[in-house]
Amino acid sequence: MKKFLSLTLAVLMLLPFIVGCTPTAAPTPETEAPETKAPETEAPETEAPETDAPETKAPETEAPETEVPETEAPETEAPETDAPETDAPETKAPETEAPETEAPETEAPETEAPETEAPETEASSQTTGKITFDGIVAVDNEDCYVKITGIDPDNYWGYTLNVYFENRSSDKKYMFSVMSASINGVECDPFFATEVAAGKKANDEINFDIDELEECGVSEITDIEITIRVYDSEDWTADDVVHETFNVYPYGKDAATKYVREAKETDTVIVDNDSITVIATGYEYDDIWGYTVNFYLVNKTDMNLMISVDDASVNGYMLDPFFATEVIAGKSEFTSMSWSDDDFAENSITDVEEIEFTIRAYDYDNWLADDIVNEKVVLNP
Repeated sequence: MKKFLSLTLAVLMLLPFIVGCTPTAAPTPETEAPETKAPETEAPETEAPETDAPETKAPETEAPETEVPETEAPETEAPETDAPETDAPETKAPETEAPETEAPETEAPETEAPETEAPETEASSQTTGKITFDGIVAVDNEDCYVKITGIDPDNYWGYTLNVYFENRSSDKKYMFSVMSASINGVECDPFFATEVAAGKKANDEINFDIDELEECGVSEITDIEITIRVYDSEDWTADDVVHETFNVYPYGKDAATKYVREAKETDTVIVDNDSITVIATGYEYDDIWGYTVNFYLVNKTDMNLMISVDDASVNGYMLDPFFATEVIAGKSEFTSMSWSDDDFAENSITDVEEIEFTIRAYDYDNWLADDIVNEKVVLNP
């Protein structure tokens, strides 16, 4: 009996051990399953966990385990497609297409640049290469001295003559001014004046704005004629110290030319006789001067002529224009006659249909002399 109880007691003592060993033995394969789940959690980056979580079947996850590498394989293929995207299309597109389009764009201007630069180099070669002028003394007396020392055709302020002045007076301040000037026979006023104190010297520039002349066809300056006046700047009633005319020939006197304007179909010849030619060359609106009539004048006489108009009207309304000009003997001039915006507004003039006036030409130095021209003119723009 004791043996039976002892055996029974031994069994009872071993029972918990046996029972405890059984549950630990069963989970052993379950720990193997998590080992397979570890890669599944890595693959789930591509949504594997979403399919594994609900299905929880170990055998079914084994099949996706083979699919996971398949999904991993495309992942490696994706970079492969990324690599060509950067290598093939992206680099080739800029290398071949971009430069090809840019190359013609730069080539086009390159062909245009020489076209604009060519004249510039030709112009500079004509002026710097052919100019033979080395200075001319315009005035030399006991009162003053004036010398044209050089020519700068490309000056910022226009075609330029460099000038040296001396005031040889001991007590008078002199004003040196240009009374009139012409280029190739066409009047071109430089609006020049400079003051030099008694006993002093000065260097200055006479600048010509030749843009309008170039537009009218004066392409090369061969003859510059200047009338210079020197007087006491503090006594305007005193006689002139100097009133002389001289010429500057940039390429030598033998190369001097005279401008001749070609007639155009749009010209309206107002006067053309042995003394003077007056041509209306066109009509335009000027932002500053208002409605404008452009003229080309030629003085064929040996006297300076004053050209003016009387009794001017526009569309029947009496309106005095801005106009009066002196044309030097033997010279020609481009000039204009204009009316202000206010004059037109006050008379409700929007479209000019008719311009009527009397044109006069007379001796500038003798206002009592008879008119050379006194004619009524009607223009229909």
